[in-house]
Amino acid sequence: MQTARDPAAAGRSRLAASWRRSLEHHGLDPGQKRSVRRIAPDDLSERRARSDALVHAATARLDGLYQMLASSGCGVLLTDAEGVVLEFRTSDADRDVFAAWGLCPGADWSEASEGTNGIGTCIAEARRVIIHRDDHFHARNTAMSCMDAPIFGPDGALIGALDVSSARSDQTESFNRLIAAMVAQTARQIETDAFRASFPRARILVAETPDADAATLLAVDADDIVVGATRAARRAFGFALCGPFTSVPAADILGRDDGPTGFEKAERAAVIRALTRASGNVSEAARALGIGRATLYRRMKRLGLEDRA
Repeated sequence: MQTARDPAAAGRSRLAASWRRSLEHHGLDPGQKRSVRRIAPDDLSERRARSDALVHAATARLDGLYQMLASSGCGVLLTDAEGVVLEFRTSDADRDVFAAWGLCPGADWSEASEGTNGIGTCIAEARRVIIHRDDHFHARNTAMSCMDAPIFGPDGALIGALDVSSARSDQTESFNRLIAAMVAQTARQIETDAFRASFPRARILVAETPDADAATLLAVDADDIVVGATRAARRAFGFALCGPFTSVPAADILGRDDGPTGFEKAERAAVIRALTRASGNVSEAARALGIGRATLYRRMKRLGLEDRA
């Protein structure tokens, strides 16, 4: 507790900074006994409606992640941007136990409500976190381990968090790190699915970046104009991290000498795949790519692929 009140400690440790926010900004007491706050059913229905695109993109990914973790006694949760649980996956045998801990739809796990915890701290700091047992602010939550990753929407704004929680006493920190990697990968897949769904008529280019857990995508229309970018792509190319995207010619990005080369590689690979599937028929390949024949010829020339026709 003394560490959490020390401004210098908060500057050195993200965990200490979260505890300090819980104490001083949110005015919470680590020893308070009240249970996790749950919102009214009507409020939960409204939140689910507002997050419909997120839930739709995440449903299959939540199921897949749970199937991989089912035997470990973990629960998989999806929240909105305010830390309210929208979706939950666990076994029937564990459902009542998780509900008693407050891990259920409608529960408010924001940092303002629960202090330092996987969901709330992930959202507050917009980053992946592992909150292991005693790292939790409230004493009643210290039996749990929580692994979380933020989910960013097609406009780059944070729209939710993906959480895996467990209260197994034998769960080690090394096992937590393994789960955390799976959570981060699944969150990236949800972002990718949501982004593709938002630009159904655009070509989606994927960049190679040092961060393998980042969804770095651009949406390019038939006129070679970039009309959208994920948060990671915005960061990579110096755009505002969230909000409306100002369209820019793809050549202005792809032609930067100091920029990543992943988009050029992705475009070349996409064109080669389309031509191969079309047995070299440019018209058929262009239709498969959703662009005009003349546009494809220009790209093939720029990419040095004229001989593929």
